Amino acid sequence: MVSNRLPITVSRGRSGLEVKRSVGGLVSALDPALRSLGGTWVGWPGARLQPGESLELPGAPFRIAPVDMTRSEVQRYYHGFSNGTLWPLFHCMPERSRFERRDWDAYDSVNQRFAASAVEAAGDSDLIWIHDYQLMLAPQYVRRLRPELRVGFFLHIPFPPFDVFRLLPWAREVLRGLLAADLIGFHMNGYVLNFLECVERMLGERADSRSGLVEHGERTVRTGAFPIGIDFAQFDERARAAPRGAAPTQQIVLGVDRLDYTKGIPERIHAFARLLETHPEHRSHVTLLQIAVPSRSQVAEYQDLKREIDELVGRVNGRFASATWSPIRYLYRSVAPERLAALYRDADVALVTPLRDGMNLVAKEYVASQVERPGVLILSRLAGAAETMHEALQVNPYNIDGVAVQLHRALVMDETERESRIQALRRRERAHDLQRWLESFLAAAWDARGRLSPVTGADFESWLGRFLEGRRLALFLDYDGTLTPLRQHPKLAKLLPEMRAALESCLEREDTDVTVVSGRALEDVRKLLPLPGLAFAGNHGLEISGPGLPTFRHEDLAHYEGRLDGLAEALEKLCIPGAWVERKSASLTLHFREVDEAQQESLADDARPEIQRAGFQARDAACALEARPPIGWDKGHAALHVLRTRYGPGWSEHVRPIYVGDDWTDEDAFRALSGLGITFRVGGADRPTLASRTLPNVDSVQALLEWLAERT
Repeated sequence: MVSNRLPITVSRGRSGLEVKRSVGGLVSALDPALRSLGGTWVGWPGARLQPGESLELPGAPFRIAPVDMTRSEVQRYYHGFSNGTLWPLFHCMPERSRFERRDWDAYDSVNQRFAASAVEAAGDSDLIWIHDYQLMLAPQYVRRLRPELRVGFFLHIPFPPFDVFRLLPWAREVLRGLLAADLIGFHMNGYVLNFLECVERMLGERADSRSGLVEHGERTVRTGAFPIGIDFAQFDERARAAPRGAAPTQQIVLGVDRLDYTKGIPERIHAFARLLETHPEHRSHVTLLQIAVPSRSQVAEYQDLKREIDELVGRVNGRFASATWSPIRYLYRSVAPERLAALYRDADVALVTPLRDGMNLVAKEYVASQVERPGVLILSRLAGAAETMHEALQVNPYNIDGVAVQLHRALVMDETERESRIQALRRRERAHDLQRWLESFLAAAWDARGRLSPVTGADFESWLGRFLEGRRLALFLDYDGTLTPLRQHPKLAKLLPEMRAALESCLEREDTDVTVVSGRALEDVRKLLPLPGLAFAGNHGLEISGPGLPTFRHEDLAHYEGRLDGLAEALEKLCIPGAWVERKSASLTLHFREVDEAQQESLADDARPEIQRAGFQARDAACALEARPPIGWDKGHAALHVLRTRYGPGWSEHVRPIYVGDDWTDEDAFRALSGLGITFRVGGADRPTLASRTLPNVDSVQALLEWLAERT
């Protein structure tokens, strides 16, 4: 179990470490889960431990693995990016978000540390279950360190819609971090749909809203809605055992919240004041008891919120209070569980009106505590809990008049209706309790990975149909890894008959021109594909030839050809078993696909200085290192050269380019054609891409060519 905070919070006093139980909905939910399962809880203890110090939770059947953070990291990762950027953005309050690169860098670094701690604690067959918005990059780092482990992720806050989420400068990185998990859970289906839309529109990955599956490279990721519950029996028992005071003389409207701007406390007070304005008969007979649990009190924004609430309570009380009655009782403190159980049980109305909330467990706790005279739950329809708690009186928290109307309705509701509503709510919450949530998520996490059906013509029609309508197609294709699977040696990469047939069918169309853009030498790739009508851009586009194209050879190549022999000799001296140098007319490639994976990076690091000393540019490729002339020419320039030369300077008015590639070097083309065409990245999702969309493998490329050939 990996979460930002441990179930205990540590501070350092005069006598050394002082340990107290952590508060908050996430800890309340996860602590019973881990107590029933055992395992290890990875998280931040709240203070730095000294050498030799360790943490244990007396009586807990699980271990604790603390993650260390500096004061600066706490400020930037936690207060900065997590709570200053993600929290307001994900609650659809982007005007409160701040976007600072240093905060993002700290978030990234701390997520790596959490992942490393989790991997260190994990056994060979463990599930790593990562929680909440503070750790959305951690699944990716766990996957890199231990790709064989099962990884689950659960988001305890809302996932925003596309138009809000895309405001985040690092939105793509966050999505890729999450998609490294095997299962991603949300509280409600609306959040799942928001996430899937962002994945499809921002990463270009295939996402099925019906099954909740995402095709992430060669992996399939499951998503789903898992509404969290509470320990219903515990709250029921506490409410029955809680002490009873004198019979109340007034009706009590109860609000219980952590002090946060998402909870809508000022709006709630305004609504209560509106009730007293419009229904004076409630004066002296109804009291709003508002409990605000201190939160992030060192943050100026929260200090301002407390000041606003203090002043608002004072104004309402000053306006309506009498010698024997104050309309609002305001408690700014935590309340013991036993006392809270009595307040839940005895409150006539629970006013739960957050402006936005992932779920909201207060609504469920109130319902579970209604063991005597039934009360009424008023619930914001902008809380996740509203998706299932239909019998509550649901309100728009921004509609002050509407909340006041429902509050009056709740206060005068007859007992028969109150009983019917609360009992229906109790039946559902009893059945869908915390244990049910735990079991359903873990069962899905351990379940066999689902698979999306192979990409079909319907997919391509939705992606490309309108884009190509009435236009000529300029199709650009890489060779290795795109038209053929990557092989241990390029000589083994031969075009399969089915792919050749699909390519030939495209070439037969009068409205389609095809160019193969490869890192191989021009003559090499021409021999591999001796097909009529096919154009070629070899050496990453430094050499171009084909129908309708004058032969092109970059004019600066002559300055570098004489240096190739010396560079090849230097690189060959570095080669270890499995590595070899491919000589081309104007560039070299150091291949190391057959080298032991642990040695590949050090070999590339040794080769880069040699390439630079020879005056060439070192460029990463798939299990290879390219030595290319530094003349500002790449596959992107080659594609644009073909388009301008073949169709003229106004080509974009009547030609639609599509580019398909799998390599780092194809990213240059994806960048150049951004906004001008549609690009496809083929293969795994282990690195970011600038492509418009992704395809999982060579088979899907063949399906694309077949659709392009047969389209009407």
